Amino acid sequence: MTGLGLILGILCVVLTAVAIVMTTMTVRRMLATIRLGQPDSTRNGPFGRRMAVMVKEVLGHTRMLKWSHIGVLHWFVMAGFGGLILSVVAAYGEVFVPSWDLPWIGHWGPYNLLVELLGLATVLGILGLIYIRQSNHPRFKGRASRFSGSRMGRAYFVEAVVLVEGLGVMGIRAAKYAAGYFDVPTWSAPVAKLIGSVLPAEPALVSVFAAMKIFSAMVWLIVISLNQTMGVAWHRFTAFFNIYFKREEGTALGKVKPMMSGGKPLDFEEADPEKDVFGAGKVEDFSWKGWLDFTTCTECGRCQSQCPAWNTEKPLSPKMVITQLRDHAYAKAPYLLAGGKRDMAGDEIGLESHAGIDVLALAESEKALVGDVIDPDALWSCTTCGACVEQCPVDIEHVDHIVDMRRYQVLIESNFPAELNGMFKNLENKGNPWGQNAKDRLQWTEDLDFEVPVFDGSQDFEYLFWVGCAGAFEDRAKKTTRAVAELLHIAGVKYVVLGSDEACTGDPARRAGNEFLFQMLAQQNVEVLNGVFEDRKVKKIVATCAHCFNTLGNEYPELGGTFEVVHHTQLLNKLVRERKLVPVAPVAEDVTYHDPCYLGRHNKVYEAPRELIESSGVSMREMPRHADKSMCCGAGGARMWMEERIGKRINVARVDEALGTAPTKIATGCPFCRVMLNDGLTQRKSDGLAGEHVEVVDVSQLLLTAVKRGQPAKTAAEPAKEDLSTT
Repeated sequence: MTGLGLILGILCVVLTAVAIVMTTMTVRRMLATIRLGQPDSTRNGPFGRRMAVMVKEVLGHTRMLKWSHIGVLHWFVMAGFGGLILSVVAAYGEVFVPSWDLPWIGHWGPYNLLVELLGLATVLGILGLIYIRQSNHPRFKGRASRFSGSRMGRAYFVEAVVLVEGLGVMGIRAAKYAAGYFDVPTWSAPVAKLIGSVLPAEPALVSVFAAMKIFSAMVWLIVISLNQTMGVAWHRFTAFFNIYFKREEGTALGKVKPMMSGGKPLDFEEADPEKDVFGAGKVEDFSWKGWLDFTTCTECGRCQSQCPAWNTEKPLSPKMVITQLRDHAYAKAPYLLAGGKRDMAGDEIGLESHAGIDVLALAESEKALVGDVIDPDALWSCTTCGACVEQCPVDIEHVDHIVDMRRYQVLIESNFPAELNGMFKNLENKGNPWGQNAKDRLQWTEDLDFEVPVFDGSQDFEYLFWVGCAGAFEDRAKKTTRAVAELLHIAGVKYVVLGSDEACTGDPARRAGNEFLFQMLAQQNVEVLNGVFEDRKVKKIVATCAHCFNTLGNEYPELGGTFEVVHHTQLLNKLVRERKLVPVAPVAEDVTYHDPCYLGRHNKVYEAPRELIESSGVSMREMPRHADKSMCCGAGGARMWMEERIGKRINVARVDEALGTAPTKIATGCPFCRVMLNDGLTQRKSDGLAGEHVEVVDVSQLLLTAVKRGQPAKTAAEPAKEDLSTT
């Protein structure tokens, strides 16, 4: 033991003791803070499945590797952080006695090779991540940087600590070799021995590197203990739990989280606004999982980089929504932990006296969640496309939190964009957002040369064709409905439609925050559908609208309506494979395909529409952003019925991307997308930026054209069914 080693060792022990005490106290405060959120019984078990998913995501880096090179670098750093724990333990011995080694494994070749690889991986990984952060710095890229709005100083601190930790490990090994204490095979420590060959044979150098490693680790713990909102550091611990407690069925895509109160779905018939939680009007109205989400955000900006609102100069950044909620939650926590509570008018009802309450916490308690903490324009800019959720490496549930805040604004505050008033009234009075009469739901059938069977209780059918409001009333979407009906007729598929008995599924109401209206429409539809499928073992529905497809399949089961729901592209693709539809004669057309968010990202249907396009004999060109990185058309989240006054229109931005592939047609598989893309294309044509030959079509129309090419023209007297004899 050297004199320097003794001094450094004592300092390390003292610093470690301080760090452990501070970290323990902070963790206890954080747990108490997270528990301020509402209960959520849906996060319980099954333990085995949840643990398996967590281990797979963490060790396999399945979500991080969506951005492959960054995922690999981050895996190196993560592996070093976890795999070098024993090297920290060894450092406590090495700082006092430079020749000290771990018992049994200290000189074991395979163990030393592992440490060598992890040490190098940590240094190389963090250097790569530092380079990526700097090359994407907001000072160079401005708003286009995914780090815009992130707290860069905190990230620099964490990166510096990781780099020092990695260098400390390699430094200890090299210094031990130089001092003659490192008797291991060269193959297990090639880099350490190479560096050590140029270092002085000074035992004290081992103590210095060991102290450097311990100091950096303990200073890191002390700093983060003083900063509970330092998600870029705390995610090293909280990410495991956030992934473990994510939705049982996977990521927070598809269905929206039910409206909860007291840990249970809210029953509107028994609900009491004075006692029950209606969405999120205060930060404590979010569930404890929401608070864990806020705590875990790393400010990496992946969500922000993919957000269509942020990319068109709107105030919404999913990242900043989460960090703003986090900062507000932790600032208000001391007030809440002391028993503070305010009524709907904002008056204090939880504390008799504010004595002893932190002044900043008291001031935070007076802030309105939407207005003071979250910008209303940011809240209502969300299209609920799910790009943020898809890209988040730690499974934060951005869309659920945004919808919960909308619910409170609509149901309690009655504070929402004026354009939604008309939509809500149309849904309530007419059963569709366009305000059309139910008796007109079959007008789309008038020009067809075959009869569309309307359910009357007597037919034998395989599929119920859910037409949807857009498919029944919107002129452009009617073309899709007709094309699908004709293809089903040609293929000999037995189907029925509901006609005037069909109503809106409630998707725009739910995602606009009007949960009460959604429940009313959904329960009405479930009752009708259960009557249609009564006594049937197989309950198949085919839908052309991606939003109807998602709601019927993912959200109606919670209300007693469990059906087998397929999208029309899936069914048509199946019919092509079975040779019931035979597309022929390829043509010289270039088609680009736009993935509807509620078909692709929310329900993972990517291949069926692409296979149909290819089978239709046209040339397929992908846009730069496609599949799970596809950009939204701008219609989701009830945005189709809201004016877009800030920044560039999302649909125009998407059309510009489509036109970059030089297509003759822009294909999609959702009526909402079709309307939005068509409007964007019309604007670009008026701007002289698109040729008149370009048009927006549904995938089904491409297929119908291809199928009809192989059929002879039929006379007026020939029934459509005769076409099958010629294919």
